[in-house]
Amino acid sequence: MSTATLTSKGQITIPAVVRAALGVETGDRVEFVQVEPGRFELVAATQSVTALKGLIRKPAAPVTIEAMNEAISTHGAKAG
Repeated sequence: MSTATLTSKGQITIPAVVRAALGVETGDRVEFVQVEPGRFELVAATQSVTALKGLIRKPAAPVTIEAMNEAISTHGAKAG
């Protein structure tokens, strides 16, 4: 397990083994994602949006604007 110490300025140095595993370098950004209360994941935010291509498959049939509006009016009203 790797550990780091929080400075008085709220900064930490990410251990070299963790940086290597994440593939991050100087100047790269990381995100802290809360997975449950009091628990966070450190995620490298270095990939461009184009890296998301193909992550979600295309629907078998195109969705019409009317179908989208119907879904919004039906399910959106329940969200409140």
